[in-house]
Amino acid sequence: MPTPTFFRAPSTSSAVGLVLANLVPLAGVIWFGWDLFGIMWLYWAENAVIGVFGVLRIITAGEIHHWATVTGRTFLAAFFCVHYGFFWFVHGVFVYALFGGGRELEGAGMAALSGVPIEGLVPLVVSHGASFVMNYLVGGESRSTSGPAEMTKPYGRVVVLHVAILGGGFLLVAAGGAVWALALFIVLKTALDLGIHLKGHQMRLAKTEADA
Repeated sequence: MPTPTFFRAPSTSSAVGLVLANLVPLAGVIWFGWDLFGIMWLYWAENAVIGVFGVLRIITAGEIHHWATVTGRTFLAAFFCVHYGFFWFVHGVFVYALFGGGRELEGAGMAALSGVPIEGLVPLVVSHGASFVMNYLVGGESRSTSGPAEMTKPYGRVVVLHVAILGGGFLLVAAGGAVWALALFIVLKTALDLGIHLKGHQMRLAKTEADA
């Protein structure tokens, strides 16, 4: 069955959704007083969302020809959870240590969530979920990839954003966490995220068409 035309390009809808989801923190900073730590926490939490959909991509990559395929994907997904989870946790330790203002990630329970904009995570989950469904499943990207390939892909995006976010965080501290600086930071992060998103889907689309 051919892929619907709407889903053949790096979906405009998913790109628009990504921008809108990333503009929610901008509104939070300008109108609702979200601070530097809240933004750092939100982007750290987004990396967990990326990891969850990374697991789903591993499990649904390619075609299943034998029970061994299911076993292999399950092992890859489990290994990814441990490896990526450790990377994500260390990132969180840095976020709390550098920007948490005395909050602690380890063993802090709900206290670790004090003052963070959890509601800002909802549109990010929706954005990543929509991209997964529209581009990866319905758009056919899953048919031209494999579990091992999908296991490594989140790291490139996350490492770039990790460095950019922490580096930007230090500059924001130097700027005193001013609203204008936070707003500029969010706009730049959104532009970087969009560029990575479009580039990744263009590469997937090219491979899908080459394999067709």
